[in-house]
Amino acid sequence: MDDSAQKSCWGVTLKAVIGFAVVIAAVWLIGGGESGAMLAAAG
Repeated sequence: MDDSAQKSCWGVTLKAVIGFAVVIAAVWLIGGGESGAMLAAAG
C-alpha cells in the first residue's frame, strides 16, 4: 500500500513539472523567442 502511494506521489510530481515546463516554453516562444535564441547563439 505504501508503494502505490509513493508511485502516485511521483506521478503527480512528474505531471506538475512537465506542465510547468510546457507553460514556460509557451511563454518563451510567444514572448521572447527571438532574444532567447540570440542569447543561446551568443553563449
